[in-house]
Amino acid sequence: MQDYITTYGGGHFVPVKPEADRIQIRDIAHALSLICRGNGHVKHFFSVGQHCINCAKEAVARKYSKSVCLACLLHDAGEAYMSDVPRPLKKYIPKYKSYEDKILEVIYGKYLGRNLTEEEERLVKLIDDDMLYFDLRELLHETSDREEPEMQSSFSLCFEPFEQVEKEYLEMFAKLQESFLRTKN
Repeated sequence: MQDYITTYGGGHFVPVKPEADRIQIRDIAHALSLICRGNGHVKHFFSVGQHCINCAKEAVARKYSKSVCLACLLHDAGEAYMSDVPRPLKKYIPKYKSYEDKILEVIYGKYLGRNLTEEEERLVKLIDDDMLYFDLRELLHETSDREEPEMQSSFSLCFEPFEQVEKEYLEMFAKLQESFLRTKN
């Protein structure tokens, strides 16, 4: 039995033993554009890729650091290799969460050159949670007892074809990575 998945680009990736040289941004963008948020229980198809783009747009609008902006785009990139497991279930699968964390650590290492600091993780989580508020309200008609977050960006929760999401994800990645690398040098 094989222990790898075949990626969109034709590579082989072992989710339990992630290697940076096997991670490709094209594979991530393609897979995330085809994975539906909310385990598919949304009023229309809305991809994890769209969610990540929205998170990155919000980080840019809040004028967060270049590393946080890029991390917001990449924060669910592990799902390209492991799929999306809803939060209520994920907390009961600690082994899954540890593999997901390891993949994300390798992804951040490849594209940011390091892991996130605690403060950077906090800011990424804050934006992810703020965006989740709108995902739940608009895509699931779910109410929240928390106050509506104040958003700085203009983002869309409309259906977009996966090809468009993949293209936008790759364009945003190129722009954010270039900006990040400029500030690093």
